Amino acid sequence: MNREITLKETDFIVSKTDERGKILYGNKSFIDISGYKESELLHQPHSILRHPDMPKIVFKLLWNRLKDKKEIFAYVKNISKDGSFYWVYANVTATLDNYGKIVDLHSVRRKPSAKAMEIIPSLYKQLQQEERSSGVDASLKLLQKILDEKKESYDDFIFNLQN
Repeated sequence: MNREITLKETDFIVSKTDERGKILYGNKSFIDISGYKESELLHQPHSILRHPDMPKIVFKLLWNRLKDKKEIFAYVKNISKDGSFYWVYANVTATLDNYGKIVDLHSVRRKPSAKAMEIIPSLYKQLQQEERSSGVDASLKLLQKILDEKKESYDDFIFNLQN
């Protein structure tokens, strides 16, 4: 199936995972859009929703940031149980205990901007093609080249697309 689900401006998808990405909680929006029952999602890797069109470099950046206990914003294409897909603008943060150890990861996702959806799908296609031909490190170099040409950091690029 190749049906797109478009989020409403008021949709907020929330989930919490353990430090390795196993789902601990999902709000009603998360469960509904996923197409899974809550019992099918809990304790499963969040990657159960990873669409095959997503470049690996985006998740490498995400995990690197989270390991450094820093938040990250990213555009993500997810897949529902029935094969339909949906794009989100995600903010992922680590919850830390009193000793600075990661307790869990918290993600809030909302509708991506029209501006982002004009750019991100084709960018991700380029990154994924680079990964297929030359690997994830080459994909990172391509992303960095694109950001350098724009004279923007990753964060500025992502934020400017959403605003």
